[in-house]
Amino acid sequence: MCPFDRAEVAERALLVHVDFSQATDASSIGEFVELAQSADVQVSEVVTARRIAPDPKLFIGSGKAAEVAELCRSHSVDVVLFNHDLSPTQERNLEQVLGCRVVNRSRLILDIFAQRARSFEGKLQVELAQLRHLSTRLIRGWTHLERQKGGIGLRGPGETQLETDRRLIVRRIKQINQRLARVRRQRRQSARFRRRAMLSTISLVGYTNTGKSTLFNQLVNGNAYTADQLFATLDTTLRTVDVPGEHPVIVSDTVGFIRRLPPELVDAFQATLEETRDSSLLLHVIDAHDEDRDERKKDVEAVLNRIGAGDVPILEVYNKIDLLPGHVAKLVRRKDGGVDRIWLSALDGVGCRLLLDAIAECVNQSKNRRWLIIEPQAGKFRAMLYEIGAVTDELDLAAGGWLVEAMVSEARWQPFLRMSEAISHVREVTAGDSLCQFDVATLEKDTA
Repeated sequence: MCPFDRAEVAERALLVHVDFSQATDASSIGEFVELAQSADVQVSEVVTARRIAPDPKLFIGSGKAAEVAELCRSHSVDVVLFNHDLSPTQERNLEQVLGCRVVNRSRLILDIFAQRARSFEGKLQVELAQLRHLSTRLIRGWTHLERQKGGIGLRGPGETQLETDRRLIVRRIKQINQRLARVRRQRRQSARFRRRAMLSTISLVGYTNTGKSTLFNQLVNGNAYTADQLFATLDTTLRTVDVPGEHPVIVSDTVGFIRRLPPELVDAFQATLEETRDSSLLLHVIDAHDEDRDERKKDVEAVLNRIGAGDVPILEVYNKIDLLPGHVAKLVRRKDGGVDRIWLSALDGVGCRLLLDAIAECVNQSKNRRWLIIEPQAGKFRAMLYEIGAVTDELDLAAGGWLVEAMVSEARWQPFLRMSEAISHVREVTAGDSLCQFDVATLEKDTA
């Protein structure tokens, strides 16, 4: 049995955080403790240090390493977690000095993802991220088999175990990439179907543990898993919800982001994150109670830019106002009159109606108002307009049929016309259409 094997019971962990600036980043330490707790370890001690630069051999220096080793022995620590990325050499040297396993920040996050993944796709993505991380950190643990020089008793297998491990990892990475490529094709087919069905997609994005899944459940009356922990949910969930003037829309609950998200995870979750890039609108959920919300907002925006979603329209949603005394749900507008942000409580459902109205307003911004004369033979076409929530008002015509006011974007309008079998019985009202001038004026008067 390897001396560093994972125990069956909750492991005792010692946490190490090093400041390379003048001030101690208390928020980073607090988040690191939450990460460790999310990995189901028992935090026995948090050690902080301050250095100008990392030590090339032991990262924290020999003196601090000796101090941590003594704490490990006195607290019977199973693993030491570093809130930093360590080189393979630093990890190996630290394990020899400390006498227990050493796990850096990236490996800790990868381990949490491995615990949380539930779907087949999620498990594949996590395994891919783990293998990519491991492929650069293989340790020469089989040196007794790596003799390649000649001589009696010195001839080895010809290929070192290190090379064998690397070759097997590369082969497995290739297999996972092929499977994820099929998943990506399936997602693209689903996206094409939604475009043909003229459905808008709204994606919930934000820092981890800001209440995205709770808000998702409020909007769609769903039962997605929620918990007060980092990365409670990883697998993307899609549901439909009706919003005024555009129903239904697809709402997507995505994986949460975090500061210094391991690049292996971003690369592995490309198939999932494409949902965000192809969305009509992003709901950036922000913890209104978090003192570091502005910094975490920048972290999320950095990840969105990295995955190519930086140009997607964003509506900021400040959640958890129930934790702020005196705050009420409200909608804040920009100087140009557009919706800027929403303040609400997903836990209580306060302000969710405002959010649905704001979503409808944002989605409808790119739409044009059209007056349509629909003859009785095109009743199916009229029903389709109602089905997608495009009809804003309607009048019955004396000659039969309807005068309909519809809000439809140009990109959605043309495919919609091609889908209709009764298009010869539908036409737009023009300025010279004297037949409908009275009807249009009446409709505008009634609407006002």
